[in-house]
Amino acid sequence: MATPLDLEEQEQLDQIKHFWKTYGNLISWLLIVVLSGYAAWNGYNYWQRSQAVKASAMYDEVERAIESGDASRVERSFADMKDKFGGTQFVQHAALLVAKNLQAQGKSEAARAALTSVIESASDLAYRDVARLRLAGLQLDAKSYDEALKQLGAEFTPSMAGLAADLRGDVFQAQAQPAQAIEAYQQAWKLLADTVEYRRLVQAKLNALGVDPQAASVKGIAQ
Repeated sequence: MATPLDLEEQEQLDQIKHFWKTYGNLISWLLIVVLSGYAAWNGYNYWQRSQAVKASAMYDEVERAIESGDASRVERSFADMKDKFGGTQFVQHAALLVAKNLQAQGKSEAARAALTSVIESASDLAYRDVARLRLAGLQLDAKSYDEALKQLGAEFTPSMAGLAADLRGDVFQAQAQPAQAIEAYQQAWKLLADTVEYRRLVQAKLNALGVDPQAASVKGIAQ
C-alpha cells in the first residue's frame, strides 16, 4: 500500500517527466549552444595568442633584416609577415620601421607602399595617423604637393591634428602660398597648446612669416 509520501514523490516525478518532455529538447539545444560558444571562445583566444607569438617572431626577423642593411631582405621579410599576419599590430609597427629604412636606402616607392598599407588596414588609429604624417612628409620631399595635402586633409585624431596642421603649413610654404601657410600654422599653434617645445617651432615659423601668434591671441581675447 502506497504511503502519502510515496504518492507525493510520484506526483513530483510525473511533473518532472512532463516538464522534460515539453522542454527537454530546448534545454539540450541551449546547453549545446552555450558550451559550443564557450569552447569557440577559448579556441579563439588560443588562436589569438598563437598568432601573436608567431607575429612577434616574424617581427624580430624584420628587425634583423633592417639591421643587416639588405633592402631586398627587408622587403621579403616584411611581405611575408604582412601576408601571414596582416591583421596584427605587429605588422603595422613593422611597416613604419620598414618604411623609414627603405626611405633611408633610397627606395622611396617601396617606403610609400609600406606606409599606404598601414593607412588602409590599421586597426589602431594612432598607427594610421603616424603613417599618414610620414607619407605626407615623403610626398612633400618629392614635391608631390597635392598628394601630400590630400593625406593631410583627412581626419586625424585630436592628438595628431596639430602635427597634421603644421605639416600642411610646410606644404603651403613649399608651394609659395604664405597666406595658406600662416592659416595652417596658426591652427597648429592652437592645437599644440599642450606640446610646448613643438609649439615653439611652429611659432618660429609664424614669426618668419611676420606673424606673432601670441599677440594675435591676446588681440582676439580683447575683442
